[in-house]
Amino acid sequence: MLEHSQNEVDISIVIPVFNEKDSLATLCQEIREVLEKEGWNYEILFIDDGSTDGSREVFQRLVEDVPQVKAILFRRNYGQTAAMDCGFSQAKGKYVVPLDGDGQNDPKNIPKMIHYLEQEGLHVVSGWRRNRQDGWVRTFFSKVANGLISRVSGIPLHDYGCSLKVYRREILEDIHLYGEMHRLIPLYVKRAGGRIGEVEVSHRERQWGKSKYNLGRTFKVLIDLFTARFLTHHFFKPAYFFGKISLLAGAVSLISLLGSIYFYLQNNQIMAMGVFILAVLFFMAGGALVFMGLFAEILMRIYFESQGKRPYVIERILPSSSAGTEDNLPQKEAP
Repeated sequence: MLEHSQNEVDISIVIPVFNEKDSLATLCQEIREVLEKEGWNYEILFIDDGSTDGSREVFQRLVEDVPQVKAILFRRNYGQTAAMDCGFSQAKGKYVVPLDGDGQNDPKNIPKMIHYLEQEGLHVVSGWRRNRQDGWVRTFFSKVANGLISRVSGIPLHDYGCSLKVYRREILEDIHLYGEMHRLIPLYVKRAGGRIGEVEVSHRERQWGKSKYNLGRTFKVLIDLFTARFLTHHFFKPAYFFGKISLLAGAVSLISLLGSIYFYLQNNQIMAMGVFILAVLFFMAGGALVFMGLFAEILMRIYFESQGKRPYVIERILPSSSAGTEDNLPQKEAP
């Protein structure tokens, strides 16, 4: 049973939004009905990721009509991960529940997820859309990505891409998100010693607007998965990681050398020299690019963390008596 005081926020609902004006009022009402039925104190945080379809006018009406609603408006589109990171940093509830703004996540699943988290003593409960209401192409690539992430991370979740999750707020306090990392939060939770569970949730067909999904997002997730794997397993011992790659480089160099010697003994000096040079050049170029990417990722995080910066800018927060002041905008965008 969720215990709370009268002035304490129990649940923070975090909803990243980009051009979803038609679904917002209905979704807000559904959330209120579910949470008020449970008797929980709550807040609903809409993070507007630079919408241009009139969503901001809807937010203005919602914050005027519903005291629990707050809308945080980005200056431009920064992406779902930045919006979710912003919502997590603003949340005051004991539990933080992100969900999509398109209405496909059913708020009726929230109570059972919270109860399961409490009963099992977990830090995160992830939703599993077993009967997903999306096209077969999107579903297929999602299954492939989920299988790969589970294998690489060692966390056997069926649906990393499901936004509907329940987090204990304290587990999120030291996690900052970049790229498409919001799908990979369980990796960082595991690194922090957190316990993770999974619950089947219902999934609804999209009734309003158009999907923002494209295959390019899947490839971005795979790149972020490689980065997350490095940061969660090798960040504190990079010498071991690079040492393994150095051994591989040595093996390739040895094979190239043997191949070059073989062609040389066959009196094919041109082929011998060509094989050797091509193998070495391609390997060095590929290795240099990998290392540059990893070091750039580490340096980027040091830059943001050390200076207290966030990779987004908040234009204003609704409602606020001093919107747009410097005190309300503590985050600075990197140049």
